[in-house]
Amino acid sequence: MGNYKLLFLDIDGTILRPDNSIEESTKDAVSQLQDNGMEIFLATGRPLHEIKELAKELKINSFIGYNGAYGIYHGEDLFQEPMKAETVEHFLKIVNLYEHEVVLYTNKSNSWTSIDSAISKDFMKSFHLHQNEPFSFDILNEVLGITILNIKGKERASYDFDKSIHLSQVNVEKYFHCYDVIRDNVNKGFGVKRVLEYLGIPKESSIAFGDGMNDKEMLLNVGEGFAMGNAHPDLFAYAKHRTTDVNHSGIYVGLQKLGLVK
Repeated sequence: MGNYKLLFLDIDGTILRPDNSIEESTKDAVSQLQDNGMEIFLATGRPLHEIKELAKELKINSFIGYNGAYGIYHGEDLFQEPMKAETVEHFLKIVNLYEHEVVLYTNKSNSWTSIDSAISKDFMKSFHLHQNEPFSFDILNEVLGITILNIKGKERASYDFDKSIHLSQVNVEKYFHCYDVIRDNVNKGFGVKRVLEYLGIPKESSIAFGDGMNDKEMLLNVGEGFAMGNAHPDLFAYAKHRTTDVNHSGIYVGLQKLGLVK
């Protein structure tokens, strides 16, 4: 058994199954590690103001949210990295050109360009987004993350205006038309490095599980990176390990491989 001290867990497709439930084996694994003193972070693209119930269920109170833009350790802020206002404005211009929908996340709310559209309401329901409001330019300096909805085919290429930013497809089958905006210098890997530095824990003592391409940098910046069996096919190249899928105890099986759960 290695000297592991820190675990990072993605939410959608890693902890949460397609029906939004959590396997008992996952709860058991998390509980065992907590009893053994391991620090556990939820590391997600979701806004942190929308995951309180999930965090409560798993008794976790440390987070990396908005794909690495906001870190919290035991309820205390570690860092916040909003996007540049001019970058946000450029994305909005392209969104308007193609009539895409977009949600911009601040640390308090989810701001929608088309809050009453069917696709927006469906996304809100599926990802349990409740703090929703119509977009206002007043938030331009507070945007921590962006998800663009309803991108079709070659339209994606229009968002490649900045080589330091890329789109990451949401790894949920129903939402393959949705993409998170990921910055090269602010992503889950950035968040992991900030947490490791703050806690004084070496990379080799950390573990992470993920399933989407927004987890790539996270898996590369821990000692033991696990791609779920249901992961995006391109993610496996960046993971040290491959485990079973989210419906078949992927987290438990991976931790068992490391000798951390019974």
